[in-house]
Amino acid sequence: MTDSVLSAPLSRRLFLKTGALVGCSIAAQPLMTTVTFAAAPGENRLVVLILRGAMDGLDVVRPVGDPAFAGYRNLTLQAGAALPLTGIYAAHPDLAPLMPLWAKGELAFAHAVSTPYRDKRSHFDGQDILEAGTGRDVPDLTVKDGWLNRMLQAMPGLSSETAFAVGRDEMKVILGRAPYASWAPDARLQLSSQGRRLLARMYQDDPMFRSSAAEAIALTDQMAAAPAAMGGGSDGMMMAAAPATAPGAATDTAPDPLAAFAASRLKGDTRIATFSISGWDSHAAQAGVLKRELGALCRTILTLKDDLGPVWGKTTVIAMTEFGRTAKENGTGGTDHGTGGAMLMAGGAIRGGKVYGRWPGLDEAALYERRDLMPTADVRAYAAWAMRGMYGLDKGLLEKTVFPGLDMGTDPGILA
Repeated sequence: MTDSVLSAPLSRRLFLKTGALVGCSIAAQPLMTTVTFAAAPGENRLVVLILRGAMDGLDVVRPVGDPAFAGYRNLTLQAGAALPLTGIYAAHPDLAPLMPLWAKGELAFAHAVSTPYRDKRSHFDGQDILEAGTGRDVPDLTVKDGWLNRMLQAMPGLSSETAFAVGRDEMKVILGRAPYASWAPDARLQLSSQGRRLLARMYQDDPMFRSSAAEAIALTDQMAAAPAAMGGGSDGMMMAAAPATAPGAATDTAPDPLAAFAASRLKGDTRIATFSISGWDSHAAQAGVLKRELGALCRTILTLKDDLGPVWGKTTVIAMTEFGRTAKENGTGGTDHGTGGAMLMAGGAIRGGKVYGRWPGLDEAALYERRDLMPTADVRAYAAWAMRGMYGLDKGLLEKTVFPGLDMGTDPGILA
């Protein structure tokens, strides 16, 4: 399967309009991740991972020192001995590959976090609110851009390098007026000599689409040279296209090809990347679900670290999910949709070796609606403080524009 690069929004309209001419074929891979990049000034790198499906923060970062915890969980604790972290917390055993990062201060967590979303516990609404970054507890249909794009709009000296979307999943967090584009490893974009001439001739007198037609032609040439840019030859690009390497599908410790591609861009002019890892919904057999997904998450982070080399020291990775899960497991060895959860942070720029946040306790009276972990912090605040520390953005801008309605509170000090 031939990989392809699709350009920013204008070129995507051209791509759809002339699909019959260029012979595009996009494979239906609903569990493929989405990767998006944008160029930004400065040397710091930001990677935002959206963990779709509602990761169970109580299982990933276990509050084993809370006396009530053991009474809520039985089957989900049979995956193996937890890994001691700090204070009352211990990590899920399948996070073992990341523990060297924890020891070096390059891995951290924040617990009892959530977006403003409450009560309905819908994946679709929860993800929309997470990626829109609004302060409302219902999707705001008037907001057409994502918080990451609003940050880019506010950054002076922004230049478009390239942005990439992998698979058919749309990253709403990056949508907006700031320039970006998408990379799809499961798409074919092939232009024959005749197709090139026809495309160029069709739009030669159209000032809007003429440049986009030329860009589409150039992008096909760029993808032909892309394997060398990844440093893995054609085999490396084919590995990125293989369905078996979708997040959560691999069972070995091989590098994640999507993260490898991201690193190849971040070592250049790209400064910001975002992609999603799906499959965290764990209503049943949660131990197996988390083993698969945590394995994918570990491979993603370790691939970024290994491939970024010295750039890792300037990198912040933030992994966020739409909401947490119930404190008590259900009758099928899983957990249902909840409220408060956990987020993960990694990178050489992180002040790691710490679990951030105020723990609310798990006594029934302390739970949200007597069923969920009570949120004590807004997950958006951690992203906002990372942006302020990395890019020097004004606190008022972050609270009013990037994350409307956010009270950032006191700086948690997540950056080294």
